Amino acid sequence: MLRQFSPMSPTYILTLSCPDRSGIVHAVSGFLFEHGGNIEEAAQYNDHGTGLFFMRVQFACSTFTHEELTQKIGDFAQTFAMNWKLHATAQPMPTVLLVSKEGHCLNDLLFRWKSGLLPVDIRAIISNHRDFYQLAASYNVPFHHIPVTAATKAQAEAKQLEIINGEGAELVVLARYMQILSNDLCKQLAGRAINIHHSFLPSFKGAKPYYQAHERGVKLIGATAHYVTADLDEGPIIEQDVARADHSKTVEDLTAMGRDTESQVLARAVKWHSEHRVLLNGHKTVIFK
Repeated sequence: MLRQFSPMSPTYILTLSCPDRSGIVHAVSGFLFEHGGNIEEAAQYNDHGTGLFFMRVQFACSTFTHEELTQKIGDFAQTFAMNWKLHATAQPMPTVLLVSKEGHCLNDLLFRWKSGLLPVDIRAIISNHRDFYQLAASYNVPFHHIPVTAATKAQAEAKQLEIINGEGAELVVLARYMQILSNDLCKQLAGRAINIHHSFLPSFKGAKPYYQAHERGVKLIGATAHYVTADLDEGPIIEQDVARADHSKTVEDLTAMGRDTESQVLARAVKWHSEHRVLLNGHKTVIFK
């Protein structure tokens, strides 16, 4: 007798990594079938360099609750020494945005969110400046102004973390937040904080990178989205892109091109993370698009 799957069945995403061995895909698909799951999307990757196996499976299942599935998958995963997570697709990812005085990435993310293009739930905006409180209000998002100085950095980060945890944020986005996070805060946010860097290769550092790029006559303007780590701008890379430039471009042209690229790259990184398509692989990432 064939099973009938209701189109209204809850859907889940299972992500996992483990030491590679034969039969993992067969075992996972068999397990899901035996427990009433109907696979809708699946992707896997074998990293021959590290001997690790990565997999992302989206499936529908109405036989068990989320809690029951979590328990059963936990028992199953022990056999393969899996690191795994189970996510309900009906729940958008709780997200907090951090910003300073450049609002292009913030504005882009808010618009995409309200347009239904990002599966996130933006619950708060935190800034060390007051510039965007009206923008936050227009989207009905709580705005928290937390000034940061060298003397108050520890207290400011404690307030930020209190808000992040209080909102249940599974994702923190540094949407051009121009403060270096402490090692402690980076550890607290490991694997769930995304930053956008203004260069394809971080050769121009400081407050005016596009002026430096213009002086050097660059031919590519780029952006890199990566996870935040204690090593500044060196976390695992999620997405990168570039735009062509030539001698006719002014500093203002390069700045505008750079902001567009930053916004697009960050939006893609946020989308893939919130769809549970990004798996950490040491200092690198595996992305199932």
